[in-house]
Formats: sequence, C-alpha cells, structure tokens
Amino acid sequence: MGKVIATFNSRNQAEEAVSAMRDKGLNPEEISIVAKNMGKKGRGEMEAGGEMGAMDVSEGTAWGGALGGLTGLLAGAGALAIPGIGPIVAAGPLAATLSGAVAGGVAGGLIDLGIPEDRGRYYEGEVKKGKILAVIESDDEGKLEDAVDVLEEYGANDVETH
Repeated sequence: MGKVIATFNSRNQAEEAVSAMRDKGLNPEEISIVAKNMGKKGRGEMEAGGEMGAMDVSEGTAWGGALGGLTGLLAGAGALAIPGIGPIVAAGPLAATLSGAVAGGVAGGLIDLGIPEDRGRYYEGEVKKGKILAVIESDDEGKLEDAVDVLEEYGANDVETH
C-alpha cells in the first residue's frame, strides 16, 4: 500500500485539502490527520515522559476544535495523549495505529505504517511544533497522485510518497 505524507501550517489548509481529496474520490478511510492540542494546558495535558493513552471523551471534546470540521470528514477521530507531545487529536486509520503504539508516539505509528524512522521522527517533531500531519494510504496509484496534487495545491509542506 502506498502512502503520501505531508504537514499543514493551519487547520483551514488541512480542512480544504481533505475536502478536495474527498472530491477527487479518496475515501475517508484513506486519509488520516493528526494535530496537537494548541489550547491551554488542562487536565488532558501531560508532561514529557508521561504515559500515552486515550483521553476522557469530555477532555477530548473540550479541545477537539484542534481539528474542527476535519473530524466530520474523516472516520475514527479520537483524542490521545502522546509522550513528549501531550494531547493530540487523530482522525482516520492512523488514529487506531497511534492508540496501539504505546510508547512509540507519532513516530512509532508512522514507522508501523512503513515510513522510515528518520522521517517518522521528523514528522513527529513537526506535530510537536503545532503543524497538522496528513497521511494518505491507498493501493490506487491514481488516488495517491491526486493526493499529492491536492496537498501541493493547498500549501502542504514536506509532501513525500512512500
């Protein structure tokens, strides 16, 4: 299965790109988004070195705006606490991978998807800085090419295929 990975500087860019990818025929199950909670530190925030786990739904909804309309466009949105990053919201297939990654964090989840370790760590660092991560997975080369075109059109950074 091929993968395209990129980051966005803003939620609006990510929302528009996800909508455009869906218009091009990509299914919600082929698109994953991960964003760090950029709000105030609250009960769901964890310090570096803490343990990863699913957050209480009420905690997640309190800052679920990190993904805004993206959660309605994608399947399987959930809130997680990731060591060294803190609380994140993840939607799409990567959300399930991250919830099972235990201590591996975002990099571990990406490595599990076949992304090279150095690139996984790079993208984890970008999420930690507040960028929004997009991962598109498909067996259809045409869909992956469409995803690259859309990501570039909507201002994504570091667009890579794996």
